[in-house]
Amino acid sequence: MSKSDALVLDPARSIGRRPVRRPMPKLWLLVLPASLFFLIFFILPVASLLGMSFNKTIPGVLGFSSALTLDNYVRIFTRSLYFDAIFRSVGIGVLVSLVCLLLGYPLAYVIARTKVPARVTVLTILVLSSMQLDMVIRLYGLMVLLGDNGLINQMLLASGLVSAPLHLMYNTFGVVVGLVQVTLPFMIMSLIGVIRQIPPSFEEAARSLGASRAAAFRHVALPLSMPGILSGSLLVFAMSISSYVVPALMGGWKVLVLPIHVYQQIAEAGRWQFGAAIAAVLFLTSLLAVIVYDRAAAYIAGGRS
Repeated sequence: MSKSDALVLDPARSIGRRPVRRPMPKLWLLVLPASLFFLIFFILPVASLLGMSFNKTIPGVLGFSSALTLDNYVRIFTRSLYFDAIFRSVGIGVLVSLVCLLLGYPLAYVIARTKVPARVTVLTILVLSSMQLDMVIRLYGLMVLLGDNGLINQMLLASGLVSAPLHLMYNTFGVVVGLVQVTLPFMIMSLIGVIRQIPPSFEEAARSLGASRAAAFRHVALPLSMPGILSGSLLVFAMSISSYVVPALMGGWKVLVLPIHVYQQIAEAGRWQFGAAIAAVLFLTSLLAVIVYDRAAAYIAGGRS
């Protein structure tokens, strides 16, 4: 007689017996190191900057006091120099996201739909190769290409298409080109994973019902890849509005965005309180973009959060 049969024949033993529970591993210990790192090196610095932004601006003084004021924020939203920088940063971020989407979606679609592993490897390496170089080196390469005496202007002048060099740098155009060059791989990689999850049979079914290739893509593949579009756009937008190196090098300090003002106030003028207020506005702008992304994702999912 087996042990299970004995338990069935003896109800008293089966009723009084409790299942043995094995101690569950303390999984929260696995996230403790990352949580501590996030708390010490992100939450605390951001919270200290936010608290410092409510103090009166005193050049050269670094610290938090109990005397709170909104003067720094009033100055940001009442002076056109700083108020316009908010819209300029947001506008550049939106424009860079759109350009990266237009350039990156076709390549991501090709990589996701290619069935030959060797071709996928080559295309992926081409996408990731630009990320292996330091950002400053990549931007200096763009400066050689887009400068007044750069390769593009030299070719245009030699061919007689223009009589004077085109101003391709130290303006918004140069900043947008630099940001697209830096953030495009992130958009592509965000799209590849989502497009690969779309069964090709969906488009084949649409075409078998009479839809053209373009119509099948527009009504089937594009809506289903919307999560990748939203996540990639959010990532590119956040990187664009928070970038300091690209506007400094490609904009020549002439395109005044929020990170440039933060650097000028803290590193040059020593106004930590006012610089912290600008940084807080930049952080809230990024947070607002995350909220808009969440609402858009919920709307696309049919109201499901």
